[in-house]
Amino acid sequence: MRSLRAVKLLARRALAIAWLLALGCSAQAPATPGPDAAKGDAVQTATGDTAGAPTPVALAAPAPIVAELRAVVPGPGLPTDVSPQSSNNNLDIARVGATLLFAFRTAPDHFAGPHTRLHVVATQDEKTWTHEASYQLKTDLREPRLLVHKGRTFLYFAVLGSDAGAFEPQGTRVSERLQPGQWTEPKPVFAPTFIPWRVRSLGAKAWLVGYTGGGNVYQLQGAAPVVVHWFQSDDGAAWLPAGPTSVVLEGGASETDVAFLDDGAVVAVARNERGDASGFGSKVCRGDKATPYQWTCKSDKRKYDSPLLFRHGPQVYLIGRRNLSPSGDFDLGSTGPLDTRYLKYQLDYWLHPKRCALWRVDPVALTVTHVLDLPSRGDTCFASLLPIDARTDLIYNYSSPLEGPDLPWLEGQQGPTLIYRHLLQWP
Repeated sequence: MRSLRAVKLLARRALAIAWLLALGCSAQAPATPGPDAAKGDAVQTATGDTAGAPTPVALAAPAPIVAELRAVVPGPGLPTDVSPQSSNNNLDIARVGATLLFAFRTAPDHFAGPHTRLHVVATQDEKTWTHEASYQLKTDLREPRLLVHKGRTFLYFAVLGSDAGAFEPQGTRVSERLQPGQWTEPKPVFAPTFIPWRVRSLGAKAWLVGYTGGGNVYQLQGAAPVVVHWFQSDDGAAWLPAGPTSVVLEGGASETDVAFLDDGAVVAVARNERGDASGFGSKVCRGDKATPYQWTCKSDKRKYDSPLLFRHGPQVYLIGRRNLSPSGDFDLGSTGPLDTRYLKYQLDYWLHPKRCALWRVDPVALTVTHVLDLPSRGDTCFASLLPIDARTDLIYNYSSPLEGPDLPWLEGQQGPTLIYRHLLQWP
């Protein structure tokens, strides 16, 4: 039986659907994925299910294979004072010496509410975990981001509201690890509505990208723009703009990640869910060496939710959500007012299952090519990656149960989700 919160949420979604139907909009029925599309014990390849996948093209590098898949949350070895709820999703991993730190969100369902908790646990072997810290503020908590930089370890996370049908950013908090199992009380940092998206240590600098105005993504009738910010830090605690200003994008883009190229240029992928004059879906951007903070962008009709960029050799790769609709696009090419198109595209997106996919990014052409689907189905994709050696990457990610039905995304968000780990083994 669905909770009262879930019923209220569905009622709000039904009102939006009724509004769309009154406008004469229609959405396609969910595509039926192939029988081997998301089996957790199968090796995923670029020839897996092809609903919404681009026409296969020759890759510039061989695809990896997936190995050693298993569930972590819920799973054996967790501390007794860490109790996973039904929905386990937003997460991050980081290494401090030989210790793997793992932060994750757990809640009754995917949506905002007062019972959300963030846990941080630690392990030496990924089998037995010790409790590090837990956070509960009687409201929603998301986007846990671990940063290890110059001997210091931080957890950044976003605070949101408790209304299941709203997106209400209330700023970012930061907590520092003083020693194993001892973290400082979280304190506010950045602007009041800032949401951290990705943070990493590269050489002498730490880099953090996030956005303000996230509540505008889900507002209609002339909503203010969303603003993507990029920061740099010497110590991981005090942050300065990455350029003359921290603003790198302004419009409909929110979740954004950045990867550095060998020549000092950068490539970025941003989720453009709210849409703007360029369309809807995503933006693939580049900043040249002399001015890496000034981005030139190209629109992509696909929406790569939860983008994670990383390098493997000379290649730039993206892990992001893939839509199992016939086209795979978020932007369906409709005409009319921005708000009308936005609602039509959201409805279509809710009705299809998802995959968490590996993509290759061309930093010159600013194009994205599908490589393979990771073990995933239903509601999925908030990956974190750590390299183990030159040929192996460790990935943690969440998904609806791999052995369960392949649910449309909206239904998957109301059901259980687990956090899985696996390896990417490169040729």
